[in-house]
Amino acid sequence: MGGLLDSYRSTAYDEMMAPDGWPHEHTRALYDALQLLSITDLEERCAARDRSFRNQGVTFSRAGEEWLFPLDLIPRLLPAAEWAVIEAGVIQRVRALEAFLADIYGPGAVLADGVMPYSVVATCANYYRQVTDLEPTNGVRIHLAGIDLVRDETGTMRVLEDNLRVPSGISFVVENRHTMARVFPGLFLEQHVRPVAGHLGWLLEALRAAAPAGVDEPTVVLLTPGVYNPAYFEHAFLARKMGIELVEGRDLFCRGNVLYMRTTGGSQRVDVVYRRVDDDFLDPVLFRPDSVVGCPGLVNAARAGNVGIANAVGNGVADDKLVYSYVPALIEYYLGEQPVLPNVPTYRLAEPDVLADCLPRLDRLVLKPVGGSGGYGLVIGPEASAAQLDTARAAVLANPREWIAQEVVTLSTTPSLEGDRLAPRHVDLRPFATNDGEQIRVLPGGLTRVALRAGSLIVNSSQGGGSKDTWVLTTAPQRLPEHTRQMVEPPPAVASRLPDQGPRGDQVGQQQQGGTAC
Repeated sequence: MGGLLDSYRSTAYDEMMAPDGWPHEHTRALYDALQLLSITDLEERCAARDRSFRNQGVTFSRAGEEWLFPLDLIPRLLPAAEWAVIEAGVIQRVRALEAFLADIYGPGAVLADGVMPYSVVATCANYYRQVTDLEPTNGVRIHLAGIDLVRDETGTMRVLEDNLRVPSGISFVVENRHTMARVFPGLFLEQHVRPVAGHLGWLLEALRAAAPAGVDEPTVVLLTPGVYNPAYFEHAFLARKMGIELVEGRDLFCRGNVLYMRTTGGSQRVDVVYRRVDDDFLDPVLFRPDSVVGCPGLVNAARAGNVGIANAVGNGVADDKLVYSYVPALIEYYLGEQPVLPNVPTYRLAEPDVLADCLPRLDRLVLKPVGGSGGYGLVIGPEASAAQLDTARAAVLANPREWIAQEVVTLSTTPSLEGDRLAPRHVDLRPFATNDGEQIRVLPGGLTRVALRAGSLIVNSSQGGGSKDTWVLTTAPQRLPEHTRQMVEPPPAVASRLPDQGPRGDQVGQQQQGGTAC
């Protein structure tokens, strides 16, 4: 392999290499293809990747600076049989959480039956009584879900958390694939990889299905906080790809519980809002009155049945990490099934006996704020200093409801470029699911996020993480003869000059309130 993997060793479950030091069966073709590369080959392809991203504006904002979205060029492979399990587990989880959201904003049977204490919901910061009994236009609250998965030391895929408010990252799945096809075209001829571009069509179908009854040709808009939001590239990308209008709050107004968009030709009625604005900022009439990125009266228009909002207001209660700990029970309660994908072992620190058990061993656990996102607020016990643990212990004792503890999961690893070699880096996986009310469909693969720092378990792009293209294989990969592989793989200098068919993205700046990034 040109020395790239001569010293490759991982102490965790590895996505490419089996414990015996040989590649997994489904990664052997990729292993063979990588043997043809040198560090110079990879560096030239990295330069081609950066030019492609820079030309298209594939960027995000971190700490007030604009960065090219980091794509590691070694893909992550998932065999068809394993993907079938993941897909079934994600669909099951979305079905259960859809039922849970309808229940807690409606009859509340799950609380009355004692499956979940009322206090868990009532004390959740993302539970909004303002939308109680607000029935979505087609009964769907989760139009797009991002379910974060990790593989533990035994190779078991587990759910780490749920993202049902405004899940981000789907645009990078599409752009990563587009770029990989340009930079590594020969690899795709040796693999049987399921495509990902069609999922944006599924998302558009789910959005159109959320229109009020009787609307045959709905007007759909994407509501963004604006160009200073760290995920603005994604907002602009999705609006272009789906052929819908990209709007800000100032472009919308409500009259008579009907939502309109200002256009150069006059007012135009809006039937569906795909919002990328957090609940608190969405409607200053019902939520934060100082918000300048939302639209006054939007929720009342939705309550009147005149506009669909995707995802539904109030979904964040299902993102709460204390609620997460009850999801296996919710699956059994609503569906009568056992979870296909297990949770990470989680401890509810709001329960006094659990708190008493966990406090002496915080140095062996991971502490998470229940409303946190983006990896912020995590305290990884084995990596924390004594002072950090003391601070965390005080915060937990002050408000146990705001924290959960989990066993440390050594995330699986996969080869990533480090200097002049490939080294193991920890990864997670965020599959995306769309729901149009008739069918839940899962994007084949999803977003693999990778911790680019050696030993780090933090994969979020906002904290220095990157991503990988995720390949779901349809059949066992076929090995091509070496001379054939050499013929189908154009030199990097040629690949870098291939025409770029992707759209240019708008540039983003510093972070603005009211939105989220992956």
